[in-house]
Amino acid sequence: MARTYGFSSTVLMLLCLGVMQPVGARAIELTGAWASQADLCKLVFEKKGNQTVFAALSDLYGSGFIISGDQIRGKSAQCRIKSRKQQGDSLELLAACATGVMTSNVPFSLKVIDDNTLSRLFPEIDGMTVRYSRCAL
Repeated sequence: MARTYGFSSTVLMLLCLGVMQPVGARAIELTGAWASQADLCKLVFEKKGNQTVFAALSDLYGSGFIISGDQIRGKSAQCRIKSRKQQGDSLELLAACATGVMTSNVPFSLKVIDDNTLSRLFPEIDGMTVRYSRCAL
């Protein structure tokens, strides 16, 4: 009987510890095409085979970017995410970006509103944000 009691109390203790553990913040998933206006997604992006690309005249309809793994593609720049720091619904990225003219490290400050909406903050310009919506293509 003592052996059963010991096993039961151990199981009960492990269950209680599992319930009492704080729930970790889930990683923010950024993969996909993001446009500055959700209703213009089909004018900013298009599918070519199984790949999402910028539409030919996308600049006329808004801005956007495509994230796949540690790569961020804009209309005129290619970036590789070098570091990522998440705190709650805020995410700080540092990306090495290259255009046809130069390379530079670019910080991205993002605030997640929901799974398909985020805001990019520009700390150097007080109050400046741009809202982006994930496109379903």
